[in-house]
Amino acid sequence: MVLVALIAAMVSLSFSKSLSSAKVQAASRNLVAALRYTRGQAIVKGKSTSLELDVENNRYMVPGPRVVNLPANMRMSLLTADSEQTARGSGRIRFFPDGASTGGHISIYLGNEEWRINVDWLTGGITREELKK
Repeated sequence: MVLVALIAAMVSLSFSKSLSSAKVQAASRNLVAALRYTRGQAIVKGKSTSLELDVENNRYMVPGPRVVNLPANMRMSLLTADSEQTARGSGRIRFFPDGASTGGHISIYLGNEEWRINVDWLTGGITREELKK
């Protein structure tokens, strides 16, 4: 009986870790899609376009405007050009009509999981990577 309870506890802990990992991966994929959409809008419309990030409130604004809130247990950080810092705890990544950007990176955290989204300033290319802690 004790062995069955121990196995059930291990399975539930493993399932919980997998579920939280899937949530942070999904949130980072959605943010990558939002950045790519923003870049596409800058190219198509021929004018500078930004994705706004409110780090303190765990949300970002996609051009349109559409606000996306991260789940309450996640947090994010932003590293971008000084000129793109709009206030303490908020900023933006700007894309230009040629596809280039102001660059930077955004990290999304959930527990020990971290996914970093990198935006190349020269090409505007967007990549995502998991960082181990």
